[in-house]
Amino acid sequence: MLWVIIAWPKKSDFILNNSFDVIVIGAGAAGLMCAIESAKRNKKVLVLDHAKKIGEKIRISGGGRCNFTNLNTHPSKFISENPKFMISALNQYDQYDFIKLVESYNIKFHEKKLGQLFCDESSQQIIDLLLSECEKYQVRINKEFIVEDIYHSNELYNVKSVDHLLSCQSLVIATGGLSIPKIGASKFGYDIAKQFGLNVISTSPALVPLTFNEDILKICKELTGLSVDAVVSFGKTLFQEGMLFTHRGLSGPSILQISSYWKLKHEIQVNLSPDIDVYEYLLQKKSANSKQDVQSAISEIIPKRLSQIICDNLNVRGKIIDISNKLLNKLSLFINSWQLNPMGTEGYRTAEVTLGGVDTKEISSKTMMSVKYPGLFFIGEVVDVTGHLGGYNFQWAWSSGYVAGQHT
Repeated sequence: MLWVIIAWPKKSDFILNNSFDVIVIGAGAAGLMCAIESAKRNKKVLVLDHAKKIGEKIRISGGGRCNFTNLNTHPSKFISENPKFMISALNQYDQYDFIKLVESYNIKFHEKKLGQLFCDESSQQIIDLLLSECEKYQVRINKEFIVEDIYHSNELYNVKSVDHLLSCQSLVIATGGLSIPKIGASKFGYDIAKQFGLNVISTSPALVPLTFNEDILKICKELTGLSVDAVVSFGKTLFQEGMLFTHRGLSGPSILQISSYWKLKHEIQVNLSPDIDVYEYLLQKKSANSKQDVQSAISEIIPKRLSQIICDNLNVRGKIIDISNKLLNKLSLFINSWQLNPMGTEGYRTAEVTLGGVDTKEISSKTMMSVKYPGLFFIGEVVDVTGHLGGYNFQWAWSSGYVAGQHT
């Protein structure tokens, strides 16, 4: 039977049930995974969450179909102060292990692109899978529970609310990051880490749209809704995927990906025609004595709306044969190497994940347990491990949750 309790038992009954082997704070992907694995080992497990609904971030992910993992999962797809930290967890529980679990529940899924796996029907299927596993292994889940204090005493971790005091041998913090506060994101996990003297790497929004000054924003607004295949780069890091113009700035997969690497007051570079050297293309047109209008020629390699705005902004008009090579080069550089200096990001409101978190130096990569406090675990997004777009962050949740569950 699955325990999904909104109100706690009466105090007289509660006293008999205030001690657990494992308490997991956070009923998201990582937290539920850990709870299930702990309970498989015959541990008495309680999951606490402040929200009314379980797994909201799972529910809204992937446009409601949950991009639950990626076939190409590899440590190189993650960002951390320690790029090797996630290797152990990913080896202990990889993408194929979670795929087996999904298949065991007869959940149909498909690969969208670049190894990204989505449910055919609904992300609710992944939530139901996790809750079914919790029921199977008698994990108790309490929603709308507000933690007031946590402290360590007599080799036990104590979790206090206004009315109740719980104790456990193993305490797992799986409260996520700061992204999407409207569904309950908070700095709770970071505060607990700091309370116990653990270092926390500075956080920032990641996988998030970028914003720009008025001149660039004007272009973006005129092109709102237009998506193009583009290579977006920052330093030596680049991504070739779709880029979307919006009324707020730039978004789409390539922008979201680069946002995790971009630093404020630094430029990014956008190639709007990654497969064609535009200058060579225009010179060939010119050498053939082409009387084609330059905007018409550009429209053959990028969308017409975009070519019109670029030509208007650079004041390049007329037949290719009549335009100087210098001006053609200026036009080609804009298309193949558009230099942009973002003003910032849309922030945690729309960020898919949080960059930074609990310092991996404070945690064992083999167990996810604090090196200073035996029995204290940190898993999922609260840790300084951030995946690329495309199901990698869910895989980190499954992997880190699984590993912690073997050692609680």
